Amino acid sequence: MFEARFYEKQDNKKVLCRLCPHNCVISDDKTGICKVRHNKDGVLYSLVYGKAIAETPDPIEKKPLFHVLPGSRSYSIATAGCNMKCKHCQNAEISQMPRDRGYIAGTDRSPESVVDAALQTGCVSMSYTYTEPTIYYEYAYDCAKLAHEKGLKNAFVSNGYTNLQPLEEIQPYLDAANIDLKAFSDDFYQNLCGARLQPVLDAIEMYRKLNIWIEITTLVIPGYNDSDEELQQIARFIAELDIGIPWHVTAFYPTYQLTDPSRTPVQNLLKARSIGRKAGLRYVYTGNVPGEDGESTFCYECNALLIKRYGFQIIQNNLSNNTCPDCSAVIDGIFQ
Repeated sequence: MFEARFYEKQDNKKVLCRLCPHNCVISDDKTGICKVRHNKDGVLYSLVYGKAIAETPDPIEKKPLFHVLPGSRSYSIATAGCNMKCKHCQNAEISQMPRDRGYIAGTDRSPESVVDAALQTGCVSMSYTYTEPTIYYEYAYDCAKLAHEKGLKNAFVSNGYTNLQPLEEIQPYLDAANIDLKAFSDDFYQNLCGARLQPVLDAIEMYRKLNIWIEITTLVIPGYNDSDEELQQIARFIAELDIGIPWHVTAFYPTYQLTDPSRTPVQNLLKARSIGRKAGLRYVYTGNVPGEDGESTFCYECNALLIKRYGFQIIQNNLSNNTCPDCSAVIDGIFQ
């Protein structure tokens, strides 16, 4: 076990975990909501430090991050566990393992070995993904710091349920994040995710203030978060932060504990894309529906095709020094 950060000791060997907005008060020999932070004799430990349950080079587009080194590969790692319990989780087998199965699996991997693997496989970044990187913060922090020293970029793929101090401390090493904004309803977050909306909004604003490049993803679920009003609320929130933040609206498919809704019709994604563009967003992408124009990047000034994508593949890249070759508009993002 590895001693955790961001906690306060209390009476009777209890601890107050300050890593995420749950702010769990954990009694001796108990774990927090995430099930991977354990109090032993008044000291909080991470049960997943160095226990990689997933590790592979991925296209950066899979995160999805469309404005971070397009066409490159990102070395992706995860441990078991999550601080949400989404009924529609697409990676529940590993994210909910400690909660559903009562144990934690993983292969012992030091930060040094992981970063070496990233370099050896030709990746130019590392992504902390598949599960929530907040709950393996200490491991992600050590990997990110070392990766930064080796010239690699670092990206979180996050549900946004992180307190502000941990974000501030990892900021020097964290270049980008894709953050889920699952809905704009607190009821949705409480009933489907076991969390709350406002802390996610606060975290997104903090990422932006810390100058960490962010892209937002909303999984559009028929009958749950796909009303015009709710999509407009999400689009306005993003636009008020920065019209250059990309918004990914992706298709839901029945999974885990949410199997009643049908797959998201393509027209619902196109509607969401239209709503985002009307709100002034420069880049709105449709996901999980390969072959649609909504996968590609167009110039926000002249509508020239800049990057043509099919799924996670780059078919054509016309960007020139981060600018549109037709009108010289500067395109937002982190580019080579």
